Amino acid sequence: MALLLLKLSLTPILIAAASLAARRWGASIGGWVVALPLTSGPVALYLALDRGTTFAAGTAEGTIGGLLGDATFALAYGWLARGGRGWQVSVLGGLAAFAAAATAAQPLTTGPAVILFVVVAVAMAVCLRLAPSSATSAPTASPPPWDIPARMVVGTAIVLAVTASAEFLGPQLSGTLAALPVYVTVLAVFAHRLEGPAPAMGVARGLQVGLFGTIVFFLVVTSTIVQLGIAVSFGLGLLATAAVQAVSLHVLRRPIEPAVTAP
Repeated sequence: MALLLLKLSLTPILIAAASLAARRWGASIGGWVVALPLTSGPVALYLALDRGTTFAAGTAEGTIGGLLGDATFALAYGWLARGGRGWQVSVLGGLAAFAAAATAAQPLTTGPAVILFVVVAVAMAVCLRLAPSSATSAPTASPPPWDIPARMVVGTAIVLAVTASAEFLGPQLSGTLAALPVYVTVLAVFAHRLEGPAPAMGVARGLQVGLFGTIVFFLVVTSTIVQLGIAVSFGLGLLATAAVQAVSLHVLRRPIEPAVTAP
């Protein structure tokens, strides 16, 4: 019962706080915020408490593989939006890219975490380099009042579903599914519909930049949780993430020229 109450309280609080921050500072910052492990982090924590640190270590490693899918989702969405595609086509293309990349990473999720980390981190950097440039403007349109409550409900439902099915899915696949780009999809779609493709591209780029802090978090967790325990491992992961995110926020605020131009 205590674990269920933790799931029903911590997850929506984290999501609400991140959503308010995204609404306050604009599209790109919104994407950067939702790159944080708001769902995948609680999933790893709950599974560590429920199924032990070894299972949670595998979950964290699986999430690293899922982050490659997030980076390719953002890359595909950004280019489709820049090419004049609507949010429907952009979302479908992004989800297809997520599925392809996350599936391709699966064979590495059962091997050494450092190798998986290096491969995914390099691929994420390539995705960021290939992404279309975008402005980091403040929001000009307000989302509907049910937006944040809906995100809280969806996020909590995902955490409950993944943790409940973890025994069937196994640690690696549970971690991969925890990385599904739910919140960035919501942010990008609302930005795309209300303000046009440029803010949606900003959300996508913000996600790509913010993912570097998240991948470091899960590398720390998967590498230390068995030896050091839950509290120390997650604490070190959060400290490492904060350091990386401080740098990534500086990078996000500087425009990056794309490596290629649109046809």
